[in-house]
Amino acid sequence: MQPAYDLLIAGGGLAGNCLALALRDSGLKLAIIEANTRAEQRVSPAGDRALALAAGTVTLLDALDVWQGIRQAATPIETIHVSDRGHFGKTRLSAEQEGVEALGYVITARDLEGHVADRVEATGIERLCPARVAGLYSGVDEIGVSLKLGGESVTLSAKLLAGADGGLSSVRKLLDIGQQVTDYGQTALVTTVSTSRPNRFTAYERFTASGPLALLPVGERHSAVVWTRTREDAETLLSLPEVEFTAELQACFGYRLGELALAAPRRAFPLTLIRAERMIEGRAVIVGNAAHQLHPVAGQGFNLGLRDVAALAEALLQQHAQGGDIGEPALLKAYAEARRRDHERTIRFTDRLIHIFSNEWLPVAAVRNAGLCLLDRIPAAKSLLSRHAMGLSGRLPRLGARR
Repeated sequence: MQPAYDLLIAGGGLAGNCLALALRDSGLKLAIIEANTRAEQRVSPAGDRALALAAGTVTLLDALDVWQGIRQAATPIETIHVSDRGHFGKTRLSAEQEGVEALGYVITARDLEGHVADRVEATGIERLCPARVAGLYSGVDEIGVSLKLGGESVTLSAKLLAGADGGLSSVRKLLDIGQQVTDYGQTALVTTVSTSRPNRFTAYERFTASGPLALLPVGERHSAVVWTRTREDAETLLSLPEVEFTAELQACFGYRLGELALAAPRRAFPLTLIRAERMIEGRAVIVGNAAHQLHPVAGQGFNLGLRDVAALAEALLQQHAQGGDIGEPALLKAYAEARRRDHERTIRFTDRLIHIFSNEWLPVAAVRNAGLCLLDRIPAAKSLLSRHAMGLSGRLPRLGARR
């Protein structure tokens, strides 16, 4: 029997919606399964978080016809300033030196999510909501998906199921895909500050003994803060009155941006590195946060997830154009192997930064700071680091602009 759908996408957040947009003109019959209504998504506290969009990510968003609609809401990162608190080492990465308009951009998740959801709605892609995946069964030629849709139980079939339903992925759990978890014993404190001096579109990454502190430009006089501390320190800082919290933040960062003042609520997120043990199972594949969650030190989490989506879309488009089965095991295996290399490269880069810059043992600190100073004087090395920051260290999937 022919499955009712070619592709079912579990998750109507950024990953799921971007996958749908990438396939909107393919002729594939697809639908998005989403638990939360648009109204619930709009008021979610998670929408307040700042996303760092790498230059490679902007290229992919442009190919999806998304970038032009959000460009005015995004702040360019023209310079990245990296320093080591209490030591002399520092380096600067520059868009001008790399010959690009920006090394990346900063945008609130709500602005990006809202626009992408609007684009999906405008295309008429079917959206099953509110719906939750309750069960899965795999056959030779199809995968069955049991849903709780509103107050009813519904079973659908598809050639392929894509799990893009986030870190608590129901699809991953139902497929019995385990996770490898590295607990960093740290918490990220997230907020936004206003600054008495303009940020000059500079992102600051300041490494401290208790963890990295990042300030990302949001407009000219605001910066998104991601402050990594030990869990005990984070609990203490969250309990402080705003004035005392700001004083601690000011002492850690310094006065490069003048005086800081809180401009948004403080939130805390425990930090772990989480990797799914595999990305495919039968006629199902998981992407984005369902497959991996990274430490925010290098701002690569969303960027890596979007490359998952783009690579999957590229593979499905090619397979469909050739008249092939988009849920074919060989296709999914090749996709997973290609993504594994990108995952390992990105995770290794992020993980090394954490361990190198959180170690205050004197010999390590001395080598680290000498390295930063040397890096600041070697254009080729700075260019390589810039390409990592821009998400251009590997091949970008080709989606082709659709206008």
